[in-house]
Amino acid sequence: MSQFFQIHSESPQPRLIKQAVDIIQKGGVVVYPTDCAYAIACHIGDKKAIDRIKNIRQLDDKHHFTLVCEDLSQIATYAKVDNEAYRILKSHTPGAYTFILKASKEVPKKLLHPKKKTIGLRVPDNAIALAILKELGEPMLSSSLILPNEDTPLTDPYDIRQTLEHSLDLIIDGGYCGMEVTSLVSLVDGEVEVLRQGMGDTTEFS
Repeated sequence: MSQFFQIHSESPQPRLIKQAVDIIQKGGVVVYPTDCAYAIACHIGDKKAIDRIKNIRQLDDKHHFTLVCEDLSQIATYAKVDNEAYRILKSHTPGAYTFILKASKEVPKKLLHPKKKTIGLRVPDNAIALAILKELGEPMLSSSLILPNEDTPLTDPYDIRQTLEHSLDLIIDGGYCGMEVTSLVSLVDGEVEVLRQGMGDTTEFS
């Protein structure tokens, strides 16, 4: 049975943020709000928690997980960022984008795309997500909360609880936050390519 926290969308309660981070650090799987939709996340190095997310979403080993980061400097720890990529990241984070970059050695191998050695990274423009990341001090492994045979993410925390309360450790109710996915932009090898059009404006990448 999962816990259910109602956290203020603009002024997250520090006590609840600390409790959420404690659950993540102990191997918990959590649902949290972002600037696009609700997402599912766990500690970056916890294989059991990662396998639970894969099971909930019925994902295979080729799925591109995302590292959700607090800021640009954290992205630079986990990815190889050249000058052009840095310029793009600086002007589009935080925001509704997931950027594909070559991973650094800080990223566990099991999280990488098996052939390309890349990883997705993003900085969400959401006060609750950023408060969790700041308290945690490292990225979370994250994925959109899209259930098998569905095309869009779950949007209502109460529906999420009804559907997944026995599969999760924590559901954070941060109010309505949308139902779109991020725009997916590859910055690998100096080339900018829009892989998926989502909530973020990609006109300057075209």
